[in-house]
Amino acid sequence: MPENEKQLYIQMFSIHGLVRFGNQELGRDADTGGQVQYVVELAKHLSRRPEIRKVDLFTRLIDDPRVSDDYARGIEEYNDKCRIVRIQCGGRRYIRKELLWQHLDEYVDKTIKFIRKEGECPDIFHGHYPDAGYVAMKLAEIYDLPFVFTGHSMGIPKKQKLLGDGMKESEIIKKYKIDTRIDAEERILKNADMIVTSTNQEITEQYGLYENSDFPEYRVIPPGIDVERFHPYYHDRLPEVEKPEYAKYAQANMLTQLERFLMYPEKPLILALSRPDKRKNISGLIQAYGEDKELQAMANLAIFAGIRKDINEMEDNEKEVLTRMLLMMDRYDLYGKMAIPKKHDPEYEVPELYRIAAEKRGVFVNPALTEPFGITLLEAAATGLPLVATNDGGPSDIIGNCENGILADPTKPQKIAEAIRKILVDEQLWQGYSKKGIMNVRRFYTWDSHAETYTKEITPIAEQRAVSRPQITEYGKAVGKRFSRIQRFLITDIDNTLICNEDPYMEELIKWLADNSEKTGFGVATGRLSESAVNILEKHGFPRPDVVISDVGTEIYYGADLRYDQGWDTHIARGWDKEKITDLLSNFNFLELQESPAQRKFKVSYNMKPGKDRLAKIHQKLSKNKIRYTLVYSHEKYLDIIPYRASKGKAIRYLSYKWELPLQRFLVSGDSGNDEEMLRGEQMGVVVGNYSPELENLKGINRIYFAEKPCTGGILEGIKKYSFA
Repeated sequence: MPENEKQLYIQMFSIHGLVRFGNQELGRDADTGGQVQYVVELAKHLSRRPEIRKVDLFTRLIDDPRVSDDYARGIEEYNDKCRIVRIQCGGRRYIRKELLWQHLDEYVDKTIKFIRKEGECPDIFHGHYPDAGYVAMKLAEIYDLPFVFTGHSMGIPKKQKLLGDGMKESEIIKKYKIDTRIDAEERILKNADMIVTSTNQEITEQYGLYENSDFPEYRVIPPGIDVERFHPYYHDRLPEVEKPEYAKYAQANMLTQLERFLMYPEKPLILALSRPDKRKNISGLIQAYGEDKELQAMANLAIFAGIRKDINEMEDNEKEVLTRMLLMMDRYDLYGKMAIPKKHDPEYEVPELYRIAAEKRGVFVNPALTEPFGITLLEAAATGLPLVATNDGGPSDIIGNCENGILADPTKPQKIAEAIRKILVDEQLWQGYSKKGIMNVRRFYTWDSHAETYTKEITPIAEQRAVSRPQITEYGKAVGKRFSRIQRFLITDIDNTLICNEDPYMEELIKWLADNSEKTGFGVATGRLSESAVNILEKHGFPRPDVVISDVGTEIYYGADLRYDQGWDTHIARGWDKEKITDLLSNFNFLELQESPAQRKFKVSYNMKPGKDRLAKIHQKLSKNKIRYTLVYSHEKYLDIIPYRASKGKAIRYLSYKWELPLQRFLVSGDSGNDEEMLRGEQMGVVVGNYSPELENLKGINRIYFAEKPCTGGILEGIKKYSFA
């Protein structure tokens, strides 16, 4: 095997934030935090490893005047092995992550299009946060490839915390779509091959709250930091180190920002840096400082709470945190002692900010009520700044490894104040914490070591899946791989088209399908249920279809195990109101509602004999009540009402779009009225010889061939007519 075939191609997904390689806008909002920095650095450092052939970081394409043009670039390259791929979904405006859930199946479909266009499947799908985890999980199912997940934060702990804060469950569900998120997380845990966490506490106290927590394998791999960018404060004193001009400017700007607020800027600096989120407990730190006069006399307080222009224009959560911060500053009369700058540049100014605080013999504080990891703690430690941190989550591991600070109960402001004072008054303790932080971060928390461990952990998963994966047959499990090879598609109705009584041509068509299976896909489009369709095909000796379009085009299934296409489900659901339709038509005595299982999620089925103006009356009733629908009447007795976006023909066009296969390469065949819409269009159409009178109006239409022979004989005629092989 060539060396490059042993290397791994990884597709990582981080969908909801603003993601780019340079100048991260960390703290811009609740969706652009440490996760963005994490995925970008992981992608960069993986690309430098010899075991990795390629790494693509997928995120959402955003074309919005409120944000940088960088986020509208479809492809952004870092090097010849690493790039950001931006896929558009849910429009182009930047929206908060909770509003993305309804658009994730669109993201899956468009990623499939991208993969087919690129002509290369990855070895691993890795989702970051539950939204991207859902996308990676669905893709892993489609391509039968390993699925890795990193939660970063989880829904159940968040829900518990919000309930504890007094927020009503109905309000939590409405604002945060928390039930949708938790349901997705349960499915992710059940399907993930591996979960990557930053700490052991995450496994027990976050993932352990889920019913499916025992399904996946967990690997604790602490994230790293860029130790060159976050170099120790004393490097700037060394005569042989020439500070670049951009760093000098960043340092000067940060000093200016601080001096605007502080009466005695030379004092030690208590520094906090976080998003304006209630969980970050900024108010707890201000209370600790405001109620301790001795601490105020010893040091200044600087809080960098995200990036803001106008508080009134911010999200409610952020607005509330920032407003309370200002009110507490006034309440404790901290003017001249407390700095609250409105913005900072994460790329250049934040490292300088840590070093300024270290030069002033200050302390970095993370008082969060809950902290899964705490990347800012590592950044501060790497520059030589001692830590005071919450005793929740990741900080316990960080301070345990680095031995460079004190853990405090974030719910007790006096304990936070005591820990800060203890470090500030003891120069020997400060020096010891500073040195240990610098040394131990480089020992435990570099990106190089993180990428190395990550690669070692995922390689066996990829190799084991390759070995254990059964041989993929032409109609086997790996739908994505199968569809990437297909160059043309035969899709046919079943009853009275593909299967008829005493059909002498059936065996010939079955043989043709087998002989051409390498490049030709086989599918059925039917009014039957999917299971019924597969059963009757097996009964007559046909191979398992690659795709089943069932229930008059309202459901799509793939492969031997009938994998449901959730993307199609999401696509056709818009504007569909089944109960309203049945209520509106309940007074028409010429309609007989069919029994279950004919009734489906996206299909209302009736028996209806032909009659004057009956169809017109139904159309009038539904249209008058602003119902958007598609009506299918077939065999002069079956009436189906389905979503306006659904039909056999629209399902075929969706397949063409999703799998990047031009409609001109589809051959479709049918015999009755519910096939009419499918036969029209750019695809090649065949009407078999035993067709119903409903299709007479199609004669003379280009690209629709009326065969002389019935059933499979007619299909074979069409194959020959169009030279379809």
